[in-house]
Amino acid sequence: MTTRQQVLVLYLGTSALDSDVVGWARYDGTGGTRPTTGDSDEPPYKTGAAALEDGWRLFQAAQLVPPYPGAEHETSFLKHEFFFEKLVEV
Repeated sequence: MTTRQQVLVLYLGTSALDSDVVGWARYDGTGGTRPTTGDSDEPPYKTGAAALEDGWRLFQAAQLVPPYPGAEHETSFLKHEFFFEKLVEV
């Protein structure tokens, strides 16, 4: 058996793990699935906390950076990005 990593990226509405998921991406190092951007209308989890409860391990959270003065209402990247992983035996 070999261990492979699955990665789940969740973009949350706020910096709190219990806030709603507003965007997501999945990557499967096992080769068992080939998820792509926009392949579902529903997020895999309602919140980041729900992913933790399902066994995903959080390994990176977004740095909290205040908006640049005057840019509070600008459209930009999704800033509340959280990376989760699962280690799977294949």
